[in-house]
Amino acid sequence: MATSTTPRDVTAPDRPARGGKPGRSRLRRPRRSLLPYLLLAPAIVLELAIHVVPMLVGAWMSLLELTQFHIRDWSTAPFVGLENYRVVLDFDSAAGAELLHSFWVTVLYTVASVGLSWLLGTTAAVLLQRPFRGRGVLRALFLTPYALPVYTAVITWSFLFQRDTGLVNHVLVDQLHLFGEKPFWLIGGNSFVALLIVSVWRSWPFAFLCIMAGLQNIPGDLYEAAAMDGAGFWRRLRSVTLPMLRPVNLVLVLVLFLWTFNDFNTPYVLFGGSAPEQADLISIHIYRSSFKTWDFGSGSAMSVALLLFLLVVTAGYLLITNRRRNDA
Repeated sequence: MATSTTPRDVTAPDRPARGGKPGRSRLRRPRRSLLPYLLLAPAIVLELAIHVVPMLVGAWMSLLELTQFHIRDWSTAPFVGLENYRVVLDFDSAAGAELLHSFWVTVLYTVASVGLSWLLGTTAAVLLQRPFRGRGVLRALFLTPYALPVYTAVITWSFLFQRDTGLVNHVLVDQLHLFGEKPFWLIGGNSFVALLIVSVWRSWPFAFLCIMAGLQNIPGDLYEAAAMDGAGFWRRLRSVTLPMLRPVNLVLVLVLFLWTFNDFNTPYVLFGGSAPEQADLISIHIYRSSFKTWDFGSGSAMSVALLLFLLVVTAGYLLITNRRRNDA
């Protein structure tokens, strides 16, 4: 007599008996891996060594009378508390007046540099948005100033601004006859203009790169719809391009502001460490107060005050932009 057997379901897992322990087939819960923390450890150590520790040391130095008489042994420097801050922030004194002058020069320099860099970068990115023959070559040429090392670019400009042998005076005076005599560019009133030209030349390719990347994320349907409604180039730019680039511009302006306000390499290389009064940025002023007069206590106080100012401006900027974004 034949008997029928039910085939065993091979896909069903083995279940433990009621009240028994689970079988070995059940996977254990994986432990938390330490690999992410190990990978982050070198970056954290370098961040502490390069930024956090020097910042704390600078804050401590600002509380000491650290001059050339105590530079060899910091432990002998007298503790003066907030006296250095009182001296450098007393704008009625000579030191405070010089610091205030450098601050306003830096503000004017930052506003002009950031504004011109953003304007040139946006203009170039919008004009190169549509494909045409040679667009890749122009993009590469526009990004060249950003790719060059800072010292190489600024030293080249210092040669171009030379009064007798520089290319700038050769073009403006000998070729175009715009001036009666060759002007000085690295001293006097023209030093601010020369510094601004070099800063914009170095910064605008970064703005161009960010705006160009932001334009790639704008849907083409918006431009087609605006064109069908009869919107011209300027109308599309004002109603489509700029509103869609708002998130990019918020970050771009903040980054350019911080970079430009703290800029030290450009004026230091261009003027050789002693900038003229018309181009005396606050970074150069702090350097001269610290390493030229050997008054590291006052220089550290200026640096800490500058750091606090930038933190307040950055926090206020982020607060205002986030509030406007929420309202929108």
